[in-house]
Amino acid sequence: MGTPDLSTRYLGMDLSGPLIASSSPMTRHLETMQELEAAGASAVVLPSLFEEDARASESTSLEARVALVKQAKDQLSIPVIASLNATRPGTWQDYAEALVGAGADALELNLYAVTADISIASAEVEMEHLAAIEAVKIAVEVPLAVKLSSYYSAISSFAARAVDAGADGLVLFNRFYAADIDLNTLQLHAALDLSIPADQRLALRWIGILRAQLPTTSLACTSGVHSGAELTKAILVGADVACTASAVMQRGAGAVTEMLNETSAWLSEHDFASVSEARGKMSASSSRGSAVYERAQYLDVIKGEW
Repeated sequence: MGTPDLSTRYLGMDLSGPLIASSSPMTRHLETMQELEAAGASAVVLPSLFEEDARASESTSLEARVALVKQAKDQLSIPVIASLNATRPGTWQDYAEALVGAGADALELNLYAVTADISIASAEVEMEHLAAIEAVKIAVEVPLAVKLSSYYSAISSFAARAVDAGADGLVLFNRFYAADIDLNTLQLHAALDLSIPADQRLALRWIGILRAQLPTTSLACTSGVHSGAELTKAILVGADVACTASAVMQRGAGAVTEMLNETSAWLSEHDFASVSEARGKMSASSSRGSAVYERAQYLDVIKGEW
């Protein structure tokens, strides 16, 4: 058997491989994006445009992000995915139009919100998110990916409704960064913890479930993708692509090449001719994966020997 075909399709785009460079400081500058492309990244997701920054007095955040999209599109041959993180009705679509107008090949809508108001019910939050998806989809013509939180009480139901509202793809999952406490100063401060491979497990479970339920929707696995092992697992449960940020921040763009080579070697060793052939072999619809995605997995762990 020859070298396995790593090509894949995500958001209607034909990609050279299944590994995308997710939003990070590495996708903030053209030079490092070019390094990621040379290493084998099949697309880049630019850092999010945050509504808070764009609306700040005398802010140039929108102009800077538009300029970055244009620069990336001019210098890269791989797709450029713009990212948007907004909070208010009306702003989502305005900023989306600006990013797409700059040439973005696709848009990632980052649904990151902390609802601390005791009077707001979960159903109301979900309706606001669905309205945002619909508004953005109406405003732009490029493919739309929605980056979901893992905290929806019924993820399958919300995922299906997000697709009905206009999402062409789903990215699982958004990482919520929480504040830490400085015990010397008794102050709260922002804390950034890079992912570890174990962080991927939640996304693996839900991609395995959703691949069976939403067979035509693009699915991306993010968080915890550090080696070819995690990339391969993402493919096996049904992901079209995996996204990496922490690995390239720690090891540089070469981490992309390492992961792709390891995945290619695994596919060859297990007689898979392509990524497409391996995709979904361990999803909930497969005979191998069907029993472990729901309560059975919990029972096996809890009842096992410690």
